[in-house]
Amino acid sequence: MKLIHLTDTHLTAPGETLYGTSPAQRLRACVASINAEHSDAELCVITGDLAHKGDPKAYTELAEILNGLNMPVQLLIGNHDDRDSVSQQFPQLQRDRYGFVQSTLQSRIGTFIYMDTVRADSHAGAYCEQRQQWLGQQLEQARGDVFLFMHHAPFDSGIPVMDELGIQTEDAQALKMMIQGHGRVRHLFFGHYHRPMHGSWAGCSFSTLRGMNHQIVLDLHNNDHYRFNHEPPTYAIALLSGDSVVVHNHDFMDNSVVFDPSQDPAWADCARPN
Repeated sequence: MKLIHLTDTHLTAPGETLYGTSPAQRLRACVASINAEHSDAELCVITGDLAHKGDPKAYTELAEILNGLNMPVQLLIGNHDDRDSVSQQFPQLQRDRYGFVQSTLQSRIGTFIYMDTVRADSHAGAYCEQRQQWLGQQLEQARGDVFLFMHHAPFDSGIPVMDELGIQTEDAQALKMMIQGHGRVRHLFFGHYHRPMHGSWAGCSFSTLRGMNHQIVLDLHNNDHYRFNHEPPTYAIALLSGDSVVVHNHDFMDNSVVFDPSQDPAWADCARPN
């Protein structure tokens, strides 16, 4: 199964820029790239921070842009989003009995679980007992392998200013025990950190990537303040099979020149068999 993952679109009110760039223009370029290069993907998942300030007009423009994508789209919310505004614009989003934006999808490769890690009073993440109860039920009912999608990560990334805004310790430990106890969680896709990261946690692999508009500077020492930059935005192409998860990151706005090395005289030495 081919899956597109992107995150942190941070749309503003139409026409407004954010940190000197246009989130809407970048997302439009992303949609055009996906349609041109990966229209055979079966699903696109966006893991939160859909709008920068939860502006209803931003969600309206988001819906208009995503309407041009040639595949189904699943949205998650992040700490910059407003649950009610998102739900009003996208009524197809399911909410659990407590009002959290959570749902599951039974795909042909396994069970996808879409999680809500947002705290109403903070940019930090949470996964309270009510949500843990819901997740426990989904894991129990899941068929086949499980793939989790969320905004905040339940572990430290090594970037101090962002780790203060992860899922709080008690909730993270509860999630770890649930995932280890279940034993069939294959991969965790998340957003929030605006950096490409890959690894493993609690027995499952994970991946995240740069956001659409701005990035967090890679700084493993500073814990006082954020620093942003404009590294190229990225979307991921995940190839899921019964025995592997392969994730490619595509810097779709990278302007480096594409060339054929066989046209370079030096190629002959490189291509000569041993």
